[in-house]
Amino acid sequence: MSGKPSVTAVLHDTPYLVSFTDDLGHTWQADEPSDVGGGNTAPPPDRLILAGLGACTAITVRMVATRKQIPLTGVRVELALNPDGKPETGNDIARQIFLEGELTDEQRAQLLKIANACPMHKLLTGEVRVQTTLA
Repeated sequence: MSGKPSVTAVLHDTPYLVSFTDDLGHTWQADEPSDVGGGNTAPPPDRLILAGLGACTAITVRMVATRKQIPLTGVRVELALNPDGKPETGNDIARQIFLEGELTDEQRAQLLKIANACPMHKLLTGEVRVQTTLA
C-alpha cells in the first residue's frame, strides 16, 4: 500500500463531470444526476463516499476472516445516506452487512466488531480536518 493516499480531481468543459486520478495510477469519474444539470454518467460524490465505506467494510471483514480462518464465503454491504431524511445536525449512514457462510454467532459478532473498526469507518466517525488553499 502506498504511503500517503492522494487523489486529483479535474473538471473541464462538461458540466459536473469530474475525472479522478490517484497516486496508484487508477482513474475514475463522478458526475451529477441529470435533474441537477449533470450527465448522470458516473456516481455522484455522495455515492462515492458510501462506496468507499462499503468497499472498506467488505475488504476488512474478508481479510480478518481469512487470517482467523473463519469460514466466510461472501460479504454484501448495503448503505444509505440519511435514510430517514436529513437530520437537524450531522448525517446518518445506515449500513447493513450480510455475511455468507456457516458462521457461529460468536464469529458473526467478531466480524461485526471488525467491520466497525475498518479504516473508512474510523475516518468517517472521527474528527476530520480539511485544509484548503488556492494554487
